[in-house]
Amino acid sequence: MILGQLVVPLWICGASMLVCWVLSLLTRELSWVDRLWSVLPVVYVAWFARPGGWHDPRLNLMAFLAAAWGARLTFNFWRKGGYAPGGEDYRWAEVRRRVPPAWFQVFNLAFVSVIQNLLLLAIALPAWVAARGQRAPIGALDFAAAALIVFFLLGETVADQQQWRFQSEKRARRARGEAIEPGFVTTGLFRYSRHPNFFCEQGIWWGFYLFGVAAGGGWLNPSLAGPVALTALFHGSTRLTESLSARRYPAYAEYQQRTSRLFPWSPARRTEAGRKAPLRTS
Repeated sequence: MILGQLVVPLWICGASMLVCWVLSLLTRELSWVDRLWSVLPVVYVAWFARPGGWHDPRLNLMAFLAAAWGARLTFNFWRKGGYAPGGEDYRWAEVRRRVPPAWFQVFNLAFVSVIQNLLLLAIALPAWVAARGQRAPIGALDFAAAALIVFFLLGETVADQQQWRFQSEKRARRARGEAIEPGFVTTGLFRYSRHPNFFCEQGIWWGFYLFGVAAGGGWLNPSLAGPVALTALFHGSTRLTESLSARRYPAYAEYQQRTSRLFPWSPARRTEAGRKAPLRTS
């Protein structure tokens, strides 16, 4: 019965791998898994929650929070043109440039299509843990997990909106022939973290993992793989993003010196001699 709940999600995951890979070959775009990113975890969580007839308060709460996350992320991805033809993430062009063509196709199949789809299932596994066998009643740890998720969800919403406003103004000023310096956002939440939206996204799924712990799965349960793998993925993608920003904007190096990479922290200040104070790292 318990393993049976994984059969349908595994079939969906496998089908998604195949679809993403085939479409990437047909369209020469790698962002097909990005277009499913905000959808599949919501579907998986709903599947794990439904056998109880929607009477389990913990699973209902998890399904609601997952749906809220998915709706927000879908909207943000849509307004940036992610679902439009040619809406591939700009970082994939850099990966193509760095990787030989034959190895790039291996990377496309193994990492983009297979591993990332497995990750989307893995981050939903706390709902599977919570649905298994005898489980503890909803309690304080569940409410703490929900509060963390809402906090990080709001933080990510604010960060994405600040970035959207900056980029919209940047496009408008560029159309008028005006320059914007620097060419990247450094205000609002971005004053305290170079990637507050990345930080909050990871925080959401670490909070989601706590539901499995609260349900009686223990601190070491299969759902731990989700947030750990997601954190590793963000570590690599953040390094790539920063390398591109540093190449494009000369002022980015100074921003890196005074602003924490992920964990929000007070920005470093210049000393009286004009040198930068040591960076408080995240």
